[in-house]
Amino acid sequence: MTTPGSRKKRHYWLMKSEPDGFSIDDLKRVGTEPWNGVRNYQARNFMRQMQPGDGVFFYHSNCKVPGIVGLAQVASVAYPDPTQFDPKSDYFDPKSTHEEPRWSLVDVSHERTLKRTIPLDEIKQHADALGDGFALTQRGSRLSVLPVTAAQWKLLLSLE
Repeated sequence: MTTPGSRKKRHYWLMKSEPDGFSIDDLKRVGTEPWNGVRNYQARNFMRQMQPGDGVFFYHSNCKVPGIVGLAQVASVAYPDPTQFDPKSDYFDPKSTHEEPRWSLVDVSHERTLKRTIPLDEIKQHADALGDGFALTQRGSRLSVLPVTAAQWKLLLSLE
């Protein structure tokens, strides 16, 4: 039986950030950063599954050319997002308590900036190969954190 933390297989994720708020260059500058402010239960649950060493595609969203811009790595197990407790934070949640936090985050570390952005339009051209389960190419999917299979990871990296 596998217990939390004993997982040996590396998992992969895609995490979106608006570059005006926090970009791949910002992550490169700071090295490691808490991925705070996620307020979607499905995205939160994905972060709760992450383990240190998991691979992350860093994706710029809500910009002129949305796409994958870098690689990062999960640097911590999930822990309570402190912004949920701060009334001055945009991410404050009055229903969340220290005893029963609603929101989690993981720390993410910069691995490298891609040689070029892999634009969403180009990624969509490979939608069939990526499969029906790839949320980034599904209509109406707005998740900020989503799983990536090993095969999808390999295909997307090959586009660089």
